[in-house]
Amino acid sequence: MSQVSGVLVRPEAAPSALPLAWLTAVGRFCRRKPLGALGAVILASLVVAAVFAPHIARTSPTKTNLRAAAVAPNAEHWFGTDLQGRDQWSRIVYGARISLRVALISVLAGTLLGSLTGMVSGYLGGAFDLLFQRVLDMLQAFPALILAMAVVSVLGATVNNVIIAITIVLIPGASRVVRGATLSIKENVYIEAARLLGASHGRVLLRHIFPNVVPPILVLMSVAIGSTIITEASLSYLGLGAQPPTPSWGNMLQSAQNHLTRAPWLAIFPGLAISLVVFGANMFGDALRDVLDPRLRGSR
Repeated sequence: MSQVSGVLVRPEAAPSALPLAWLTAVGRFCRRKPLGALGAVILASLVVAAVFAPHIARTSPTKTNLRAAAVAPNAEHWFGTDLQGRDQWSRIVYGARISLRVALISVLAGTLLGSLTGMVSGYLGGAFDLLFQRVLDMLQAFPALILAMAVVSVLGATVNNVIIAITIVLIPGASRVVRGATLSIKENVYIEAARLLGASHGRVLLRHIFPNVVPPILVLMSVAIGSTIITEASLSYLGLGAQPPTPSWGNMLQSAQNHLTRAPWLAIFPGLAISLVVFGANMFGDALRDVLDPRLRGSR
């Protein structure tokens, strides 16, 4: 700040270097982890398809046209049509909405709830930790898909109940990972110093432990996307997820199973969509883990 003719003049603020720093970081990530960058592009494409489905789809996903039933892929129907004449491209695009909705909500809820319980369990220890870990042991004794099927069977076959079921499935794994990180972090000297200075348990957890478990939480979330999409598709395939005529990739596969020789494209394109998104999620999750885990930096 300078003074000219008795008037204070504030110098212009320098342009923020934050966007440039982000671009540099993204470019470095793409160079070091090309498969991870490819995975990020695939996941971004899923988001775009889900958000802009009405603009990307050629017709309504539930509009029937028996005159165009079971038409093979062509210029008008890129992915062909099903036995009721519904455009498969439009149904796959709208099916991305179901996958994205289930993945985002269940992964966020399951990972955050699991992380919270894991931090509290690892920090408090004692009888609470012992009892809570036994509860997690019981949940993890069931295969993930079987547990999800049991929850949806009790609650009812709706997309919202699929989200609840997958959230329950994700909690034990996230809780175990974050608990292990918390057990290691709470032995540090600065945690003991915070306690001696009178910091409450909540303050220690939020100010000193939570920031240090964010990297594994981010990795958990990115890796869980792929398994969540597979679980949702499996439940829909079994009739426990999105119900017809609402399109989801799982119930599209279920409808195609009896027509594989007559109309193979009915199974090929939903299967490719699932495989591609799961591949992208796994590649991005692996790359993110390598970047955020200090033990793995530079090892690949």
